[in-house]
Amino acid sequence: MDDASTQAVHAISTTWLIAKLDPIKYIFEKPSISSRVARWQVLLSEYDIVYVSQKAIKGSAIADFLAKRVEEDYEPMEFEFSNEDLLSICQTSKKKSEKENWKMFFDGASNALRHGIGVVLVSPEGGHYPIIAKLNFYCTNNVAEYETCVMGLQATIERKIHVLKVYGDFALVIYQLRGE
Repeated sequence: MDDASTQAVHAISTTWLIAKLDPIKYIFEKPSISSRVARWQVLLSEYDIVYVSQKAIKGSAIADFLAKRVEEDYEPMEFEFSNEDLLSICQTSKKKSEKENWKMFFDGASNALRHGIGVVLVSPEGGHYPIIAKLNFYCTNNVAEYETCVMGLQATIERKIHVLKVYGDFALVIYQLRGE
């Protein structure tokens, strides 16, 4: 085939590549780039690449979608904490049977990028109620653990839970709750 026919075949059989990644957009839109990225730009310009930005999805749309697809035979997950017996507190004002005890598992984490906290409340019947939050302020791991415990205790107060066993992986918080 001669050069003209090769170009004609290429022009007729063009395949569009739709990229949804920010690095592709960066390569094609940045005016001053390094020599390595410039080579990539030249190599990629051989193809018909069109950058398409991803559309944001409203959180309520996702919640509505998931709410419509609730399974009837849902079984809660079982959470196993290896140090459950070592770092637990249980204070009751009245003698209640073991079947009336709620459990609260908490954990918080903090690093240079994010600070997140999470609590799981377990009902006496075995139902699991997860509560998570992102902290919008800089904090240490200690503060994240305290915030997690406080968030879990607030949730138990709102649910009017009277008997609660608290489990956590941060000994300092547990011992301070005990008053030790």
